Amino acid sequence: MNTPAKINSARTVPTRFVESRGRKLAYREIGSGPPLLLCLRFRGILDSWDPDFLDALARDFRVITFDYSGLGQSTGNPSYQAEALAADAIDLADSLGLGTFVIGGWSLGGIGAQVLAAQHPERVSHVVLIGTSPPGPLDPPSEPIFLERALKPENDLTDETILFFEPDAPESRAAAARSHDRIAARAGDKSPPIPPETYLRLLQERAGEEIFPDRAGYGEFLARCGIPILVITGDHEIVFPAPNWFALSRRWKSLHLLVLPQMGHGPQHEVPEMAAEIIASFVRNRVKTLAE
Repeated sequence: MNTPAKINSARTVPTRFVESRGRKLAYREIGSGPPLLLCLRFRGILDSWDPDFLDALARDFRVITFDYSGLGQSTGNPSYQAEALAADAIDLADSLGLGTFVIGGWSLGGIGAQVLAAQHPERVSHVVLIGTSPPGPLDPPSEPIFLERALKPENDLTDETILFFEPDAPESRAAAARSHDRIAARAGDKSPPIPPETYLRLLQERAGEEIFPDRAGYGEFLARCGIPILVITGDHEIVFPAPNWFALSRRWKSLHLLVLPQMGHGPQHEVPEMAAEIIASFVRNRVKTLAE
């Protein structure tokens, strides 16, 4: 087992590796406290997280980020199937000797996080979901502009503003530029971007599927599991619109839903300190209860 990192900045912490089931998983960790394992978005790599968000989380958590199998600096066979994303996360947790931990995820990573919680509820103390979808069909669906921008070979600041922020709000546009600069500031030891041929192939492998197919009763489990679940979303979420969660606010007994105004798909990058403080307070103040 690798020794936990002692460096307390996401900007400088080195990439480490574990070997599990025939592949190497690249990861980074900072901070101390309850383990918080974060799963990435579509096209995400280790360097897709805003370092201010991770540094703020590290005041309260042992924050662990990673590259999925076959992407970034990790080896193995890549897949965007939710079950494969969950398998990467639990294999990393096992390799690091994590017992119980907080599982978090942004966008596609939030889908993997929900599957992991359903498959390994005894290991999960809390679920933190940012800009993501519950199991089942999307209603309302994603806005068409999402794929128009998300599938471009390279995304510039304008694309990032549309994808992750609220382009109609001046403060959100300014926050997008600040976050872009913070992410770009890391000098070395970066994960390589995912080539278009790879992410397009991974999408093609899922052609015709719902974004989050409820293959194993995930929704019903999460509704009654008693694991505290926090959803943070923007009011102009173009990928997984916030109303997809509204009907669940009574059905999912432990769901906490926070909709932030004039924000988009990456609220934790727009208000990193606020998002981290909300997550820390949620974990401190909500406890797991016995399922019905």
